[in-house]
Amino acid sequence: MHRKLKFALFGNEFQAKKSASIQKVLDTLDALEAEVVMEKVFYEFLLQTGSFNGQSRDVAVFEGDDFEADFAISIGGDGTFLKTASRVGTKGIPIVGVNIGRLGFLADVRDDEIETAFHALYTGNFRVEEHAVIQLSNVEPAADVVPYALNDIAVLKRDNASMITIRAHVDGAPLVTYQADGLIISTPTGSTAYNLSNGGPIMLSQTGVLCLTPVAPHSLNIRPIVVPDSCVIELEVESRSHNFLVAIDGRSATFDEGTRISIGKASHKVKIVKRESENFFSTLREKMMWGKDVR
Repeated sequence: MHRKLKFALFGNEFQAKKSASIQKVLDTLDALEAEVVMEKVFYEFLLQTGSFNGQSRDVAVFEGDDFEADFAISIGGDGTFLKTASRVGTKGIPIVGVNIGRLGFLADVRDDEIETAFHALYTGNFRVEEHAVIQLSNVEPAADVVPYALNDIAVLKRDNASMITIRAHVDGAPLVTYQADGLIISTPTGSTAYNLSNGGPIMLSQTGVLCLTPVAPHSLNIRPIVVPDSCVIELEVESRSHNFLVAIDGRSATFDEGTRISIGKASHKVKIVKRESENFFSTLREKMMWGKDVR
């Protein structure tokens, strides 16, 4: 007889066509006699789309971060996983990512692996990786924007504005003044996302570094630079529109020109559940066709 586990479910309310995968998750948890709590917006979405009959399942509903669980389950793509990580926050609850999106680098449990992956949580055939988190520390974003990022924090120009000027300091020492469309501060977890698409390096999750990667820099002499994640990065922005965007794992907030942005490592980490058969390099090869010779 296995011990009873409690799961908090988060999902993407824009993927009604993938309801079969959602149904499989719920059926598997039922078979395991798991206790399930579900984020309210996702719960209402499932009811509205007929993805499950809420009356036939013992599912409690929660809002915000008012939940506790042994595991959190993110049902969607990598964007949904990042939202789940922001909701889990400092709770230290390990997250399982079920992929019903496209690439699925963070959310890596495929539809045909759901039963095996969830049974592994009961047999112990899994590991938990701890991933560094960065935070916006000296300014307050909008009330609905969480200041923590698992992937990246990006300072960006607004709309059709011309490029912005970003004066960067690392641990108080001047680094460089960027003239660009923006600047990405990426964790190793986020290195295969926005960072990589702008020419930044891939970094393994346990390397303890951050990367500063410019977005469309005006000068060819400026390239991405890697610094220890113990550093505090300070950015001061000038813009012709007199304001700029800060995207925290894609959650945007607007700040006035001259605001000094401080970014550093958060005191907590995000715990991600991985199956024992997985490793980072196999994921690179399979998901990104890393090193594939198409000739």
